[in-house]
Amino acid sequence: MEKKSRSRKKVKNENPSPWELRLYVAGHTPNSITAFDNLKKICEEYMPGQYHIEVVDLVKNPQLAKGDQIIAIPTLVRKLPPPLKKIIGDLSNTLRVLVGLDLRPKA
Repeated sequence: MEKKSRSRKKVKNENPSPWELRLYVAGHTPNSITAFDNLKKICEEYMPGQYHIEVVDLVKNPQLAKGDQIIAIPTLVRKLPPPLKKIIGDLSNTLRVLVGLDLRPKA
């Protein structure tokens, strides 16, 4: 009987399904731009090709804040995979964002 050896690689993102992320912002303020840039950088590094970011501008569509109960901006909402998660701020603390999204930092 032949044994197959499996090598285990450390995986940054253990969830193979696409991530649905919604970023609530208020216009093109410095905090909003910083939050989007930081989110894009984190997504590209930790889940390349496995995410979709929807940016919701509450200046243009304030009624959309009610659906996800947004009380501060910028706010990131992880819609998928469940459970729903929220992170408030400009997302500059990468470790905090990774923990909030249930992603593991690179080893």
